[in-house]
Amino acid sequence: MRIGFINPPFKAAYGRFSRESRSPAIAKSGTLYYPLWLIYAAAYAGKHGHEVFFLDAPAEKLDEAQSLKIIREQAPGAALFVLDTSTPSIKSDARFGAELKKICPGSFVILVGTHPSACPEETLLLDRGIDAVARGEYDLTITELAEALETGAGPGNARGITWRDAQTGEIQTNQAMPYLEDLDQLPFAAEFIKTHLNVKDYFFSAATYPAIQLFSGRGCPFRCDFCVYPQTMHGHTYRPRSPENVADEMQYIAEHFPEVKEVVIEDDTFTTNKQRVLQICALLVEKGLHTRLKWLCNARVDLDLATMRAMKQAGCRLIIPGIESGSQMILDNIRKGTKTGQFVPFVRNARKAGLLVHACYMVGNRGETKETLAETLELALALNTDTAQFFPLIPYPGTEAYLWAKENGYIHADYERYCTVDGGHNAVLDIPGLPAFRLLDFCNTARRRYYLRPRYLLHRIRTGLANRDDFTRALKAFWRFKRYLFAK
Repeated sequence: MRIGFINPPFKAAYGRFSRESRSPAIAKSGTLYYPLWLIYAAAYAGKHGHEVFFLDAPAEKLDEAQSLKIIREQAPGAALFVLDTSTPSIKSDARFGAELKKICPGSFVILVGTHPSACPEETLLLDRGIDAVARGEYDLTITELAEALETGAGPGNARGITWRDAQTGEIQTNQAMPYLEDLDQLPFAAEFIKTHLNVKDYFFSAATYPAIQLFSGRGCPFRCDFCVYPQTMHGHTYRPRSPENVADEMQYIAEHFPEVKEVVIEDDTFTTNKQRVLQICALLVEKGLHTRLKWLCNARVDLDLATMRAMKQAGCRLIIPGIESGSQMILDNIRKGTKTGQFVPFVRNARKAGLLVHACYMVGNRGETKETLAETLELALALNTDTAQFFPLIPYPGTEAYLWAKENGYIHADYERYCTVDGGHNAVLDIPGLPAFRLLDFCNTARRRYYLRPRYLLHRIRTGLANRDDFTRALKAFWRFKRYLFAK
């Protein structure tokens, strides 16, 4: 069967919408994630004999008319279309899927991603042109659906989907698709990217450009109430690829992407299993990849110095912890599972190991006050990490944070207001004493306080003089970010 995998256009007039970011938007820094979930599903379908057409409209800066024209010309006869989605773009995504039905009569259109997983029936009701949605991880689901359609068995025989009966209009929910336990069965994302995408179309502001992204595992054992992917897509059990499989993909990247300088390991928490991290690091050194490729990953603040040093030796350049708040009360409320006393040793050890740190802070969580906001900014300035980001909590459907916000009447925003008119991140919570605009004001002020300090500017100059690639990366991100940084 011919299958069209589409990352649809959205707000193309304003920039490149990063749909698979944890907070989808047109990022201030210009960051554009690879559509990794869509890539893995397409690669898996191709591995099982299906003909794949792939279009990443945001990466190519395509609007709706341009995208439909390309699909009409290059994907004739596609019987199944798989459309990536996000909460801010979900209404637009459904409309685009309905347009696909018009130009490809008889095709079957399914929406995938975090939002349909959380709200399957609601999503189907957005437009009758949508035939189904996939719930959770959908690599196996799409291939099983394609085979069911191809043999005439029908969508009722594909696990993991909620679908509309074409005859009665009734919505049916099939049994769940079990998680794929052996992730080594998945083809390398890098192999698919080599054939279908251009690495220079993607930019991750914390990574040396050009970079490539991959998952070394799925699932997160931690229970942060705001994190959307574990709660809607891949669950709370960490399912890792084998160390040998990860190292083999890194070797493939080194050999087939001479322009790529860094690998972004997109696991929610790569450092969950420290023994596995050490095994991967040893293999990278053994293969000599530590001198060819740099890499970065998300990390917990319980990471020890010995493991950090092994990571540094294996080519790791940067680690990204979710600090979130300077208030222990807030951390407990959101079930972060960390202690404020861990932050200073973590950053100190990272410096000893020679690793850079990009710290993530989030405001507007349950229990937030003006006093806890001040604690967070004070902590950020004291930690003085190499880079930092400040975001308001954006509670997505399917998360405990969303239920808390809805039950307390703190969120009234339509999904379209999850982004600003020009596609930027928006604040959607009005919590007691801190309306949405106050949270946005705090984030803007915190960024200026953080990045415009003489101490920080001198640090960036010193880092740039020591590492030309890092200076180029920082300059590229700053050039895109500056109008937001200096805006009143």
